[in-house]
Amino acid sequence: MKIKKGDNIIVIAGKDKGKEGKVAEVLREADRVVIDGINMRKRHKKAAKAGVKGELISYAAPIHVSNVAIKDPKTGKPSRIGYKIEGGKKVRVAKKSKTAL
Repeated sequence: MKIKKGDNIIVIAGKDKGKEGKVAEVLREADRVVIDGINMRKRHKKAAKAGVKGELISYAAPIHVSNVAIKDPKTGKPSRIGYKIEGGKKVRVAKKSKTAL
């Protein structure tokens, strides 16, 4: 998987198409990523004891990695990721503008 925690991404498919965010968590075994503020879900939490109210908890659910693309640092548009060797190190590169990520 070429997307890492902390990357700025753009959602390219689904109900949140066009939204941008930062990757909070990468779930490698499931090929999914959790993005802050995207694919928000609500969970009802029951009252634990008498006198304590239940609540609604909002959380960001994972989204499949094929539905997101890296945000090109130069153009701000979705881009694919490639690799290049620079100074003996392997560096991730945005394919549209050829800039290092």
